[in-house]
Amino acid sequence: MTKRRRSFLQSVAASTLLLATSTLNAADEKMFGTYKPTEMLEGPEFHLTIEETVVNVTGDPVIATTVNGMLPGPTLKWKEGDTVTIHVTNNLPVSSSIHWHGIILPYQMDGVPEISYKGIDPGETFVYRFQVNQSGTFWYHSHTAFQEQSGLHGALVIEPKEPDPFIYDCDHVVSLFDWSDDKPASLYRKLKIHSDYYNFNQRTVGDFLEEVKTKGFAEAFSDRKMWNEMRMSKRDLSDITAYTYTYLMNGMSPDRDWTALFKRGDRVRLRFINESAMTIFDVRIPGLKLTIVAADGNPVQPVVVDEFRIAVAEVYDVIVEPDAKAYCIFAQSIERSGYAAGTLAMQSDAKAIRPQMDLPQRLTMADMGMGDGKEMEMMNHGAMNMDHSAMTMTKRPEIPITKLPIKWGVGTTMRAKDPRYRLDDPGVGLRNNGRKVLTYADLRNYYSTASAPLPDREIILHLTGNMERYMWSINGIKYVDSLPLKFYYGERLRITFINDTMMNHPMHLHGLWSDLETGDDERLVRKHTVLVQPGSKISYRVTVNAKGAWAYHCHMLYHMLGMFRKVEVV
Repeated sequence: MTKRRRSFLQSVAASTLLLATSTLNAADEKMFGTYKPTEMLEGPEFHLTIEETVVNVTGDPVIATTVNGMLPGPTLKWKEGDTVTIHVTNNLPVSSSIHWHGIILPYQMDGVPEISYKGIDPGETFVYRFQVNQSGTFWYHSHTAFQEQSGLHGALVIEPKEPDPFIYDCDHVVSLFDWSDDKPASLYRKLKIHSDYYNFNQRTVGDFLEEVKTKGFAEAFSDRKMWNEMRMSKRDLSDITAYTYTYLMNGMSPDRDWTALFKRGDRVRLRFINESAMTIFDVRIPGLKLTIVAADGNPVQPVVVDEFRIAVAEVYDVIVEPDAKAYCIFAQSIERSGYAAGTLAMQSDAKAIRPQMDLPQRLTMADMGMGDGKEMEMMNHGAMNMDHSAMTMTKRPEIPITKLPIKWGVGTTMRAKDPRYRLDDPGVGLRNNGRKVLTYADLRNYYSTASAPLPDREIILHLTGNMERYMWSINGIKYVDSLPLKFYYGERLRITFINDTMMNHPMHLHGLWSDLETGDDERLVRKHTVLVQPGSKISYRVTVNAKGAWAYHCHMLYHMLGMFRKVEVV
């Protein structure tokens, strides 16, 4: 194990000590910073302080890791073309960091300890300085241990030099987050001891008897046997649930009801950012159509839907046209254990009716990486917005594949036998719900990509794990045992993911854009985070145009320790 990888694990251990205490008494509270409501800071220069602050989300005072005493941290507003200077002071007793998610900048400013810099030591101030060469909606967060889970994250809004290619009258950031009064180290420890500790949607003997009635004993037994061999339950959709999480919208629980105001006749832009540690949300506003106008900060051809899934670290900008009513902004967790909610209205005291949560769906044979499976074939594909033009991946020109080490063993108990591109599948929980749901197949870049070069070579990355022992890796190799991926400056890469697990993995490549292959080479949609569905494959193209060292990882915080790679652009 290299010195840097030891440091990576040591930072986790140090933060475990920092985050070990949960409840506080009145005397303890005086030792920490004062909580402040989230506000917007604007300009080319900023002073941010990372500190411990007492917050009360659920009725009990606990310690959060905050920026300027805010949870979430302040929204920073920049202007495209400006050079921003950000002074970050660390008042924690352990090292910290801030990563500017989706921002293209020199690698030394990326904010990943042991890769782009050493981190920010206690009592130290680090100065980030870089030119802003993009616009849109983005976010920032700690890249040190579990500090993101304990509150160190916030929104970025970047004004464009030229007007956006869509019209709106007002806009609001909608930050989604999963908060727990339990400390992150405790959450992780419980998952390592018992991976389904937080899953209260388990199969029962009664379920098996019902399956016998509908399928017959042989088929029901065979189905159960396959899932047992995969060390996975078809009802295990999320590692952590509302058993410990309270889902927040802009730092407010559903009971506190965050409210976005508009005036009559307004076209409202809602900047949805999933700043969660572990939760995938499905978002809708009952009574309103949602026009998707940007994905991960980049404009797309407008798509009108009723609902969309937003994975951890993803960003979607949405235009809505409300009338005088009050509307519920509703974001239910993928496993349907809870939700974040707020109100869109003309008056701050208006209340909107909350919809009922959908029932949880089960994983299918397709989610096991066994083709479409009978359950998928029986679906009403019209309700899934099937677009078979997105399924033309087999017609891609042949290019060399760079062979990478791969290790199958105790850490890889699951393996997809027939992974397929499922860009037009909205995913478990959203199939056949009667609403028009956004899929990756619907996304088209607002601008033409017809002149973009074809890939020179391909890298295939298997997302691997052992759910029962809560072990995660890439190509069966944990980060601490891995070698860096080598990208070559100036090349055009195709990266193909094969998800050999039955969990969703939002994969994030720092420093370089990912041009998602949806079947339309003239409108490749540009993203910084791509959700890889269970048992599926997905691919995108990367123009390697930034030298340096970059992080590459799953953005599920507790998967990241193993499902992580360092990228070296040479």
